[in-house]
Amino acid sequence: MRTVKFTFWQDGEFFIGFLNEYPDYQTQGMHKEELAENLKDLLNDLESGHVPYVRKVEELMVA
Repeated sequence: MRTVKFTFWQDGEFFIGFLNEYPDYQTQGMHKEELAENLKDLLNDLESGHVPYVRKVEELMVA
C-alpha cells in the first residue's frame, strides 16, 4: 500500500480536488469520501496509460 498526497477544497455542495503529482487533472465528489474514491480512479487511469499526454510534477535536486 502507498500514500498519495492530494489537494482539495469545497465549492458549494461539491468537494473538488487533484492529485499533487498530477495537478492538471481535477475530479469532484458530493462528499470527501466520494472525492477520495474518484481520485483513486483517476490515479488508476493516469498510471495505466488511458489518458494521453499526462503531465506530472517531480522534484529536481540542484547544487
